[in-house]
Amino acid sequence: MDNTVDFLLLESIYFPMFCIFFNLLLLLGMFGSWVYQKGVACENNDGVTNERFKKTSLTYNKLVLVCCVAFSALSSVLLLSSCFHLHADGWDRSKLMNLVALLFASLSWGAISFYLYRNDLSTDVQGQKIPLLLRLWWVSFFIVSCCGLSVDIVLHKKQELESVHLLIYHAVAVTVGLFLCYSCLQRQGEGERINLLEEPLLNGAESSKAEGDDDEVVTPFSNAGFLSHMSFSWMGSLIALGNQKIIDSQDVPQVDGSDRAEKLFSIFRSKLDWDDGERRITSFKLIKALFFSARRDILLSTLFAFLYTLSCYVAPYLMDTFVQYLNGNRQYSNEGFVLVTTFFVAKLVECQARRNWYFRLQKAGFGMRSVLVSMIYEKGLTLPCHSNQGHTSGEIINLMTVDAERISAFSWYMHDPWILVLQINLALLILYRSLGLGSIVAFAATFLVMLGNIPLAKLEEKFQGNLMESKDERMKKTSEVLLNMRILKLQGWEMKFLSKILDLRRIEASWLKKFVYNSAAISSVLWAAPSFVSATAFGACMLLKIPLESGKILAALATFRILQNPIYKLPDTISMIVQTKVSLDRIATFLCLDDLQQDVVERLSSGSSKTDVEVSDGAFSWDESSPVPTLRDISFKIPHGMNVAICGTVGSGKSSLLSSILGEVPKISGNLKVCGRKAYIAQSPWIQSGKVEENILFGKPMQREWYERVLEACSLNKDLEVLPFRDQTVIGERGINLSGGQKQRIQIARALYQNADIYLFDDPFSAVDAHTGSHLFKEVLLGILRNKTVIYVTHQLEFLPDADLILVMKDGAITQAGKYNDLLDSGTDFMELVGAHTDALAAVDSFEKGSAATAQSTTSKENKVSNDEDKQDEDLATPKGQLVQEEEREKGKVGFSVYQKYMSLAYGGALVPIIVVVQSLFQILNIGSNYWMAWVTPVSQDVKPPVSGSTLIVVYVVLATASSFCILVRAMLAAMTGFKIATELFNQMHLRVFRASMSFFDATPIGRILNRASTDQSAVDLRLPSQFSNLLVTAINILGIIGVMGQVAWQVLIVFIPVIAACTWYRQYYISAARELARLSGISRSPLVQHFSETLSGITTIRSFDQEPRFRSDIMRLNDCYSRLRFHAISAMEWLCFRLDLLSTAAFALSLVILVCIPEGVINPSFAGLAVTYALNLNSLQATLIWTLCDLENKMISVERMLQYIDIPSEPPLVIESARPEKSWPSCGEITICNLQVRYGAHLPMVLRGLTCTFPGGLKTGIVGRTGCGKSTLIQTLFRIVEPTAGEIRIDGVNILTIGLHDLRSRLSIIPQDPTMFEGTVRSNLDPLEEHTDDQIWEALDKCQLGDEVRKKELKLDSPVSENGQNWSVGQRQLVCLGRVLLKRSKVLVLDEATASVDTATDNLIQETLRQHFSDCTVITIAHRISSVIDSDMVLLLDQGLIKEHDSPAKLLEDKSSSFSKLVAEYTATSDSRFRRSC
Repeated sequence: MDNTVDFLLLESIYFPMFCIFFNLLLLLGMFGSWVYQKGVACENNDGVTNERFKKTSLTYNKLVLVCCVAFSALSSVLLLSSCFHLHADGWDRSKLMNLVALLFASLSWGAISFYLYRNDLSTDVQGQKIPLLLRLWWVSFFIVSCCGLSVDIVLHKKQELESVHLLIYHAVAVTVGLFLCYSCLQRQGEGERINLLEEPLLNGAESSKAEGDDDEVVTPFSNAGFLSHMSFSWMGSLIALGNQKIIDSQDVPQVDGSDRAEKLFSIFRSKLDWDDGERRITSFKLIKALFFSARRDILLSTLFAFLYTLSCYVAPYLMDTFVQYLNGNRQYSNEGFVLVTTFFVAKLVECQARRNWYFRLQKAGFGMRSVLVSMIYEKGLTLPCHSNQGHTSGEIINLMTVDAERISAFSWYMHDPWILVLQINLALLILYRSLGLGSIVAFAATFLVMLGNIPLAKLEEKFQGNLMESKDERMKKTSEVLLNMRILKLQGWEMKFLSKILDLRRIEASWLKKFVYNSAAISSVLWAAPSFVSATAFGACMLLKIPLESGKILAALATFRILQNPIYKLPDTISMIVQTKVSLDRIATFLCLDDLQQDVVERLSSGSSKTDVEVSDGAFSWDESSPVPTLRDISFKIPHGMNVAICGTVGSGKSSLLSSILGEVPKISGNLKVCGRKAYIAQSPWIQSGKVEENILFGKPMQREWYERVLEACSLNKDLEVLPFRDQTVIGERGINLSGGQKQRIQIARALYQNADIYLFDDPFSAVDAHTGSHLFKEVLLGILRNKTVIYVTHQLEFLPDADLILVMKDGAITQAGKYNDLLDSGTDFMELVGAHTDALAAVDSFEKGSAATAQSTTSKENKVSNDEDKQDEDLATPKGQLVQEEEREKGKVGFSVYQKYMSLAYGGALVPIIVVVQSLFQILNIGSNYWMAWVTPVSQDVKPPVSGSTLIVVYVVLATASSFCILVRAMLAAMTGFKIATELFNQMHLRVFRASMSFFDATPIGRILNRASTDQSAVDLRLPSQFSNLLVTAINILGIIGVMGQVAWQVLIVFIPVIAACTWYRQYYISAARELARLSGISRSPLVQHFSETLSGITTIRSFDQEPRFRSDIMRLNDCYSRLRFHAISAMEWLCFRLDLLSTAAFALSLVILVCIPEGVINPSFAGLAVTYALNLNSLQATLIWTLCDLENKMISVERMLQYIDIPSEPPLVIESARPEKSWPSCGEITICNLQVRYGAHLPMVLRGLTCTFPGGLKTGIVGRTGCGKSTLIQTLFRIVEPTAGEIRIDGVNILTIGLHDLRSRLSIIPQDPTMFEGTVRSNLDPLEEHTDDQIWEALDKCQLGDEVRKKELKLDSPVSENGQNWSVGQRQLVCLGRVLLKRSKVLVLDEATASVDTATDNLIQETLRQHFSDCTVITIAHRISSVIDSDMVLLLDQGLIKEHDSPAKLLEDKSSSFSKLVAEYTATSDSRFRRSC
């Protein structure tokens, strides 16, 4: 082997000849390029160089030019110097070849410098380009220079180097080559990214952003110089600011333009290759696209990782020489200081390379996370809204919060596999030099260790896959439950649903337990691997009679210590590879889901056709596999400006018809054309979190005159006056602080403001009172939209006579079509609807006519209310504030109490000291085994060993085995502790969240809770236990190293005192900024999750308004906000670690100087060598310790955030044993309200202002009033969803404030305003508590008119219900809610606009059902239909939170000036006049 190396490299003539040829190739290439460019310039006649040539090149800066000129000058100086030496000493062939090589090098670098200078004449340096030829040549030059330097070092060691000038020249050449390679990679892609892929969205966003971004502060990283990049000095200003004040989000600059989500996503999409006919995305395609989106940082990190690996093995290679020097075997003068300098330089390179390696990897990880989140969001925008193909919104959010984050975290481990291979090869070379054939045995032992982990790795992959699936199930259920928490609390079901989530967590925890114990097993095996490998190698040496000297032993131990780091990381690497593969597969599977059909609707531009909507023989079905389509035989034409009404019974397909026009329902057959822009008003209002104004504008610029006109048409001005900040009031999540009518009218205003061509209304008037509905119909449909095409679904048949066309639907088909008068005589379907409505009107008329004769006041004097002005004035002065506040974050350092609470969650912290003792015992045994080897092996062959070879190996194996056992115990105890803590945190947080009052959910966006339940819980499950283990291991390791070095030379401890002090100061200086950056980045995740969740719930509305581009832009902006905070957080970490590494390197160098300066014979060379062996890892361990401490504090913020929710206030007790009501309570159902005052928060105005009244038991009371008057608030107070500020409510004499919440809510029944169904089955939706038999459930279904519908389904009661009941119409969901109360049979029943979403005929059936089965119950009805309350025994009319009227309907109708009379008059006048006029 040596002869081969001598021949190829060390023969003096061959290497210079290769260099001559290498430089000659460059000169010829540059000449050819110059000729080509001249020809192109002549052809173009304008002197412009070839654009295609420029596009394949890189940008550069003036530092590159200076570097090239300087190296050309150095080559010229050495050329002249060599000429003088040759002239003086005589000429020979080898010296002549070196001279010619220098000549060509000087010419090559001169030509490069001239080229760069000629292309650098313009002031815009960034616009200039370097050709591909130079980039390839520079990379090759760096490799050749490394070879040249290696040759010179070997020749110098053999004392055969002709001139030290060549050594200097090649050392400088390596530095220059490294800088130029870095420059290539650093600037890569800036010119290309502009032209890679230009999508209309991205171009539009870029152009629109250009004006607003002028004042945006961009990170100093963008403009930092070479030295600033390498030392992270550009972060200094932000860290200094963190020491002056608590950093806020606006203090953190934006990321560089090339790292923005939009640009990275454009590259990712261009490289994904998913348009392959089938649009199949595989994990490999994802990996390829991710690589190209972050290739600059990945390639740079590869370079730094390679340099780091090489520099790590310099010290082991020289260890034997160093021990021999200390033993007195010195080859030349000042050899000790040369060795110390070599060690020092190698450690400096190692420090620099590692920090930049880690920084670039994390930067690449952020980029990959950003594009994955954008891609998942993009896919979410194209999924069919009612058929996510098995993926609920909770699962989709999990892909973003967990899987994308995991792939980002994998960047840490990206290079570990090939680095491990490289390190094993380098280690084998050094071991072969030290141990000879024993190194082959060491390699075999290493291979066995790797092989032994394969079955464990497969198990880990299985456990990880199952863990993620179970986490998805839990998050899906959690998301659904949080969205419907109000109905759960109203029904008293929250603890039942909590138990379901805890059951899902138990399944998840079983897989988590297997996963962490399996990881602990892998960890213990690999921690024991270095001892096993070294024992095997040393035993083989004894058997092969290879002499073991302390210098060679220490070189081998140093090699094993370096090798143990990647081997120690191997379990984490295997785990991360497995987890990342699972996550990539899950994301790829999601991206492969079928998109919404794009060919359902043929879209025509506005004005291109006189027909706005045309359907020919259309058949549409939500479930394409169903034999019976949802809609069939649909044919109609709607010319521009026509007013079209759609009516029919519940479940007839009205909403599906609108959805098909929007393109949301898959088309089976037929044609559908839509001409113009659409606006859609959904039946269930979709409101975004944000200001009222933002919801109405919906991305459009403000046009004040049009905006005010829209507000007036939608009757919103009076509502805005009540809101604390008018249209600047922040709406809570899902419009939580608005009434149903207010949400609906804001939704209508949003549609009007868009000024579209076609308007689709899905029964929006059902959520508002009759007066408001009439006003909206008149001002909106017949006013502002009189010249627009309007298609509206309605159950309020009084709006039908004004329609130009009425479509009557039944069982998914249009059974009748025509004008109102024509339909009256043409069929039975329409007459059934009209007949039901006429009956309702007749009931109202009879009450009006008979009011004078039958009026009997049932109101006692004490029930009348004195609405004094003083009270109103007092409430108007009440301080007002926003409902949704900014997310709370702690300030300053994470308190010790957080760590204490965390540790005490597992067995009171009893296992922690045991873990510390076991790890300390491992360290002692490990050091003891190495001490043993250093003591018993001779320094040289002529010294007799103190013990026999067998004794040496036996003792070493015993010590190694004992240390391995300690590692196994420590790993298992740590896994047990981490698992226990994660379980306790989960249970406690979820219990407190479910026991929180509704005010917490009203003010807390669901994204904040989901963030803690997913991302923070994942950190507690998997990351924190390993971080605490790493901290313990590293700290004890450092103490062991300092102990070893101090035992060898106590003077070394003097060096460590100032170094440790400086490290502590740096950490203190850094942590203020880093802590807040970590908190801000944690908070910035919540808006991302919330926006994602809101988008998925409102996807139909978003698509109908063609707002996908704006929402994509929003997710990109939120992505960048999160990325900039994370980017600066990790940059701050690297800023600190770089400085700590420098301090540790300086301490290491000074320690070596002390050892070298100590006189010979004072210290044992073997022990000194052992101390140096341990000290080699000191800088990395010290940096790791500080990094782990800081990262641990950042990760502990997840615990801090979860503990915040453990400390939230709870509702009053569910059960108060000392005040439990009788089982028969309430027996009469009389409700007495006394001076009731209610507000939703201390900073919000009063909603109910002192109500006093009585609801007689067994009677039916109707509550009416304008939208927002406090009707729903009164009901929520009755159920203690909202606790009264003052006053009391008594039911049958029992003060409801004195009994438990479950005792109260379980005795009351309610059909809520928003009908709610849960994912599961029909049975589980009707009877969640599993208290009733199937016969009882069927009886309830028949009573609520759903029995026949359910019997049609194949699985009957086990028929599936999708997320949020999306496979059931809104009216059917309302009937299911009726079925629940029929099963419950409570004495008090509340109907909160329970029939708003059903047709009049169904409403009449429901009212008849209630009269039959709740005749002896107290029924409280809130309704907008007068017919629903006109037959009530009592009517309560509210106005702005006050009782305006309370009496029997007959008595109130007798007084024609009463507000109730006016409401009835408006309703009957509107309906009656239209119907009777039409009849």
